[in-house]
Amino acid sequence: MERDDPVKITNDTEKDITPPWLEPMLKIKFFHNCAIHLGLRRKECNFYCTDCLEKNRAICNCCKDEEHSDHHVIQIRKSSYHEVVRVTEVATKINVSGIHTYIINGSDVFFLNERPQPKGVGAAAGKNAASPYFCAVCCRSLLNNFMYCSIGCKMAWIKNGGNASFLLEEVKEKCDSNRIGNENGSMSKDSGEGEEGSSAAKDVKHLVPRLRARPRKGIPCRSPFF
Repeated sequence: MERDDPVKITNDTEKDITPPWLEPMLKIKFFHNCAIHLGLRRKECNFYCTDCLEKNRAICNCCKDEEHSDHHVIQIRKSSYHEVVRVTEVATKINVSGIHTYIINGSDVFFLNERPQPKGVGAAAGKNAASPYFCAVCCRSLLNNFMYCSIGCKMAWIKNGGNASFLLEEVKEKCDSNRIGNENGSMSKDSGEGEEGSSAAKDVKHLVPRLRARPRKGIPCRSPFF
């Protein structure tokens, strides 16, 4: 993936490229016991409701069933002590273009945040690794042609002025149209061009390069007698 040069992102436009719930979710601590349901079995807080930004807290399975049954709730999982989320749970809410997709337990997942690297591994080591691909933020070596190793690294790229967006293309076009309409004193629609090309969960499958299966061996047959 081609890396665009950073562009200046102002506070007025930052909200137009990042959903308001995403950055708070990346900062929250998960996998602690719920203070409300301490006596129950499913008390581990590993869910986040994107519709309840004012509460902004991790919730357990019981909280989800009692208070968020009709909300969009994302389940946070763990892989090697690091938090991950399934691609299918976030791809309909944010633009996941450029984020490295991993396959864990048969599911496509994203890491939420940058992972610690061994001592001595950094920009120089990442760029000199066997793979020619590396994260644009933390320089972690990547297996395929992606730009970020995690959702958090894409967020950091945007916060530092990088030319990227978390908004789905159709949502971003609407925001661009409204902003231009306000500047011109009207609400004329401006379709514009999306900065990155993912629009829904159906576009996620191409993010994970699949190895082509080996061709099946044909059924042997005896040569004819003459």
